[in-house]
Amino acid sequence: MKKKYRMCNRCVMDNTSDSTITFNNEGICNYCTKALKDINKRYFPNDVGKEKLLQMISRLKREGKGQKYDCLMGISGGLDSSYLAYLGAIKWGLRILGVHIDDGFDTELAKKNIENLCSKTGIKLLTIKPDPLQYNDLIRAYILAEVPNIAIPQDNVLFAYLYNCAKNHKVKYFLSGSNFALESILQVGNSHGAFDLTNLLDIHSKFGTKPIDKLNFLSNKNKRTNRYFYNIKTYQPLNYIDYNKQKAIDELATFSNFTYYEAKHLENTLTKVIQLSWFYNKFNVDKRKSHFSSLIVTGQMNREDALTELSKPVYDKGNMEEDEKFVLGKLGLSYDEFHSILIREGKQHNFYKTEPKQSYLSGLFWKIIHRLFFLVKNTNNKL
Repeated sequence: MKKKYRMCNRCVMDNTSDSTITFNNEGICNYCTKALKDINKRYFPNDVGKEKLLQMISRLKREGKGQKYDCLMGISGGLDSSYLAYLGAIKWGLRILGVHIDDGFDTELAKKNIENLCSKTGIKLLTIKPDPLQYNDLIRAYILAEVPNIAIPQDNVLFAYLYNCAKNHKVKYFLSGSNFALESILQVGNSHGAFDLTNLLDIHSKFGTKPIDKLNFLSNKNKRTNRYFYNIKTYQPLNYIDYNKQKAIDELATFSNFTYYEAKHLENTLTKVIQLSWFYNKFNVDKRKSHFSSLIVTGQMNREDALTELSKPVYDKGNMEEDEKFVLGKLGLSYDEFHSILIREGKQHNFYKTEPKQSYLSGLFWKIIHRLFFLVKNTNNKL
């Protein structure tokens, strides 16, 4: 039977594309309920945040002595990473090694934002370009596999290079632009973890046409290893401040002539096509609902305005056709072939091989190993 349509009475999450959403007797969904329950544990736009921020800055500067950089961060040209880079370099006085992954799909606006930002902040920027033939073939394989999250190769390759840069430059700390204020709600249905290398390799083995030996990847196991044995730690400093979207846009515009690109995560043309066309047309996922609901939770948008925005088209058809053709030309897919895939029913990631979930005992083992490793290390340092 066709399920009855429901939208949350507090935020704008609904059940059109997410089997994991639930509603209580008042018509309130589990997403905003959890976000509001977690807000005081994860978001600190108050004196607690100021103290956490001071402790972080002090630690990075103290442990960065004798090193070239205090920390490392990825810079995309979007709002979150740009604002964090500005705060880190200018307001907090940190020596930041910036890393940008140029996958061939950056918008001209993003390129200009990055250029202006690094020029004004003095941030050293490393630009890394994944092998285009292998990278594009992997993205193409994900489209042919017809799974929801075809941005996984983007995310996986990005973090693999970031971890490699951290180790190569002996930087122990990441500053991440991930934040509660604008991202407290992320849809669970029609999604999959970015570090499931088993899933990635299986999809490539079935639909890829080129080797991927020139690309760097990161598995969940490698991620744990890097964290435990290299002591690589990630901070999310935007959770330590009153992070207001419009204020950040205005501040960056004044500082470095920053231009915000329509909506969240659209500074990359491939990401734009994935977010606005692929998810929406194939899986009925409107990413704006998560973004607006997050803003509702932190009081930066009211529900009525969110509903007004949702009544507007997801994208301009003419602009999207142009963007799709640009992306598809690089991927070696025709426009007609792509749209024939779009109208077919998609497959979930678990249709292909996935890595087993980490058991409680496995997680406990890694924690013990981590603790023993640093006990030995600290003992040797004292000797």
